[in-house]
Amino acid sequence: MDDQGCPRCKTTKYRNPSLKLMVNVCGHTLCESCVELLFVRGAGNCHECDTPLRKSNFRVQLFEDPAVDKEVDIRKKVLKIYNKREDDFPSLSEYNDFLEEIEEIVFNLTNNVDLENTKRKMELYQKDNKEVIQKNKIKLTREQEELEEALEVERQENEQRRLLIQKEEQLQQIMKRKNKQALLDELSSWFYWKPTSPDGLRKEWL
Repeated sequence: MDDQGCPRCKTTKYRNPSLKLMVNVCGHTLCESCVELLFVRGAGNCHECDTPLRKSNFRVQLFEDPAVDKEVDIRKKVLKIYNKREDDFPSLSEYNDFLEEIEEIVFNLTNNVDLENTKRKMELYQKDNKEVIQKNKIKLTREQEELEEALEVERQENEQRRLLIQKEEQLQQIMKRKNKQALLDELSSWFYWKPTSPDGLRKEWL
């Protein structure tokens, strides 16, 4: 944690635990204050690699290593294009080759290896598989909606169960109080007040 910090202003999370580190598509880190200062006009270049960046593309760094954030972001973008499923292939072997191709693309883009050819390859794939990509995108959206509906039903059932348990607990508390009061009333009926002196009374068992 001590080593995490902004490479520009040198502020670290050790000295400022509330420091918010941001990362962009190139994978290099800046703190939120430096982002506001350097990208006041909405765009600028990375302070380390000079890559043109947009302020709106900065996001909070989730992992200790910003390179991991970069890979995660790239993988999401690649999978939006390479979204075929196993049932889109005639054999498991071809599907595995497809997965290996994805990993190679992610690796190249993450590590700046053969960028031009890799990007050209992605553009060509996207053009040739436009219909399949759109079909799987719709299918994924539908599945996500179904999942959200199922989660909402589960949430409502859990809430109803919680309310039922709460009512049962309240009823038990009421019954306990009633039973306690009934017991006290019964015990009090076992006593009577007997005069012990002209100015006093004594409680005795019936």
